[in-house]
Amino acid sequence: MASWSAPSPSLVEYFEDQTSFQCGYCKNNFGSRSHGMWAHSMTVQDYQDLIDRGWRRSGKYVYKPVMNQTCCPQYTIRCHPLQFQPSKSHKKVLKKMLKFLAKGEISKGSCEDEPMDSTMEDAVDGDFALINKLDIKCDLKTLSSDLKGSIEVEEKEKEKSLKKEGSKELIHPQAIEEKLGSGEPSHSIKVHIGPKPGKGADLSKPPCRKAKEMRKERKRLKLMQQNSAGSFEGFQARGQPVSVLPKAKSNQPKSLEDLIFESLPENALHKLEFTRFLCSSPLEAEHPANGPECGYGSFHQQYWLDGKIIAVGVIDILPYCVSSVYLYYDPDYSFLSLGVYSALREIAFTRQLHEKTSQLSYYYMGFYIHSCPKMRYKGQYRPSDLLCPETYVWVPIEQCLPSLDNSKYCRFNQDPQAEDEGRSKELDRLRVFHRRSAMPYGVYKNHQEDPSEEAAVLEYANLVGQKCSERMLLFRH
Repeated sequence: MASWSAPSPSLVEYFEDQTSFQCGYCKNNFGSRSHGMWAHSMTVQDYQDLIDRGWRRSGKYVYKPVMNQTCCPQYTIRCHPLQFQPSKSHKKVLKKMLKFLAKGEISKGSCEDEPMDSTMEDAVDGDFALINKLDIKCDLKTLSSDLKGSIEVEEKEKEKSLKKEGSKELIHPQAIEEKLGSGEPSHSIKVHIGPKPGKGADLSKPPCRKAKEMRKERKRLKLMQQNSAGSFEGFQARGQPVSVLPKAKSNQPKSLEDLIFESLPENALHKLEFTRFLCSSPLEAEHPANGPECGYGSFHQQYWLDGKIIAVGVIDILPYCVSSVYLYYDPDYSFLSLGVYSALREIAFTRQLHEKTSQLSYYYMGFYIHSCPKMRYKGQYRPSDLLCPETYVWVPIEQCLPSLDNSKYCRFNQDPQAEDEGRSKELDRLRVFHRRSAMPYGVYKNHQEDPSEEAAVLEYANLVGQKCSERMLLFRH
């Protein structure tokens, strides 16, 4: 690889008037308000610092909601991928994808996906990427025949044991289907079947056990297995053969990578591929020696199914995070819950990048909008933080939700004396680009003809913060 050189400074053009437009969430005609600027070019470090102050890009337009005035306040949200554990609903989505690729199965019932953010025309924040690429031409491998067989054997054994017990709790086929797709351990779901109308119960058979009693029994057996596993060394020390020990199941949950990269049977009906390549963006591509192999910048991500492209998304790879941007997708494949699936893949991708670039350890999901119930789904990716709109410190989402239940706009920092530490403190050090020359604002203002211009420059400086104001070039006519 050629030697890497530092990128050119960011060049931005700030729009002095706030923009008001129809909200894509509550549909208020003029309720959505934001500050905006056009990024002719931007370094990844500047954009990282900007999104840590509540900014967000849509194409080359970079905007920041006026949080205390907009109808639907939008809080920057980030997830901690290194501590992330998929929920039962997340596992269900991953297994649904694996079953579709392996056998072409489409889960019955609701195909409801997470809502997608609005487009630029609606709210200027179509920000949640649908698809990602873990590797160039990386085949997704799915549910193996061995795993499938073990699940079927276990279900048959459980059904036999139930018959021996004389229980009238029967295994409902549809319930099994739902259970296998939920990400829960592969235990049967038992549906109580009462006597048929007009007929009495068969008193010659044992009565059905109550669900509470069965839960206690399962818990007791589980504890026995754990105790047996813990006594393994003791048995060996007394010379007892290992075979006398009951076989204990591992209680270690599967990692996100285990769930995504299950091995694929040779006769799988579908093949999933990803490709990744740089795309047009204001972010300058960078390839420092200590950065990820793919470098920093904006990437198009293509999602291929059996040679057909079904989705394209964009992510930004920044110094400290992977940031989802926006998406296009084929609605014919919404039954695969692609919004959830892609987010989980991107979290796994962030973990992969972290292995080489340790400071890259967050996954940014755009904005969290608590006042819009359909947009609260991003809060389900835990642990996660919300950005305080006044002091720009990160606060765990659990601490923020009670306040958001009471008010749409909230200051999350509980210290009333805390201030914005990154605010602009020395306006004269702000850099501007005027007549093809870069200069400090202190020099520029000596030649400007309109003294009122300083109010707009000061507003810009406070919004972007001291660090960005000293690095970026503010275009002035």
